[in-house]
Amino acid sequence: MVSYPKGKIKVLLLENIHKDAYDLFHRDGFDVTLVKDAMEEAELIEKISDVHVLGIRSKTNVTMKALANAKKLMTIGCFCIGTNQVKLEEAEKKGIPVFNAPYSNTRSVAELVIAEIIMLARKATDQSRDVHLGKWNKIAKGCFEVRGKTLGIIGYGHIGSQVSVLAESMGMKVIFFDIISKLPLGNASSVHSYEELLKQSDFITFHVPETEETKNLFRKEHLNLVKPGAYLLNLSRGKVLEIEALVEGLKSGKLAGAGVDVFPEEPKSNDDPFVSPLQGLPNVILTPHVGGSTEEAQKNIGSEVAEKLLKYVNNGSTTFSVNFPNIELGSLKSGYHRILNIHQNQPGFLRDINSIISDLGGNILTQNLSTSANIGYLSMEIDKNLGDELKDKIKAHKHSIRTRILY
Repeated sequence: MVSYPKGKIKVLLLENIHKDAYDLFHRDGFDVTLVKDAMEEAELIEKISDVHVLGIRSKTNVTMKALANAKKLMTIGCFCIGTNQVKLEEAEKKGIPVFNAPYSNTRSVAELVIAEIIMLARKATDQSRDVHLGKWNKIAKGCFEVRGKTLGIIGYGHIGSQVSVLAESMGMKVIFFDIISKLPLGNASSVHSYEELLKQSDFITFHVPETEETKNLFRKEHLNLVKPGAYLLNLSRGKVLEIEALVEGLKSGKLAGAGVDVFPEEPKSNDDPFVSPLQGLPNVILTPHVGGSTEEAQKNIGSEVAEKLLKYVNNGSTTFSVNFPNIELGSLKSGYHRILNIHQNQPGFLRDINSIISDLGGNILTQNLSTSANIGYLSMEIDKNLGDELKDKIKAHKHSIRTRILY
């Protein structure tokens, strides 16, 4: 029921997003392009100019410059958990809702964390490498069971809490620290400070978003706080750990091992080389940002985000958008058009719109308005005979950002 022919609505999916997402758009009649790799800013600026729906994962950054050239862009889908790669407030001001998949890969990440904890405790990757090289080094020294050890979780959100449950099932004691008060699962317990967690934990795992507050959350001075022989794991965001501090801790022996899946700088594609000072260090598991890269997770993410994007384009619902006023809309009633308007959140806008409708002699079946500090999102179902004329008058209002009509 979109006002624009679906065959002319261009959907660009980057970074090898799961084919299920492509199929959902294609079956619904949209013009879809699926690209294997991420795009640098200059290429994205060029490509985005005639794109209506953009899908990305974690490597493509939707910058201010890219958004400035996104003249037709209606919505953005982040086919992952994080959304820090998009300038969310700028997108909101331009009337572009952003959607993500905050739950779909949590189990995949949590399972890899547990696997790495066990592998690090047993030095399994070093042992495997030695055997592949023909070395038989059967030892027990420095290898431990994880049962009875303390796991410290920094960030007790969707992933952190699942790690907590799995770790307890392995017989580990679980403590956690979060800046927001969280209800513990099982026998996990919260601690009062980040520093306290570092002091108590045998294994420390990070599950936080990338913000100014979490950048270099673990630094060189924190090496003095951790237990001798502790292990660090980061499967959250690359800038959470100061790599130099981690290298120093490993080389000095203060840290017994580490598992790192995310890095401050990552290759844009699988064809690009990767270099890190962590390479070659003993008992260090390095993986190429695959925490959520299971077939189940990518399939679920592809479907979840695509369905949210389709729902917004097809009926105007913004439920679960991370940067937009949320409105859930049902099917359009027969005999009515739906007008969707995004406007600057200024006093008097709704009064002006209702006056326009009154002057035109129109009848409103339903009207929904939700606002944020920057914008308002208005949905109205009105008489068919008012559709295009009313749309044009609303669009001409000085505070309107964008208006579209669904027939």
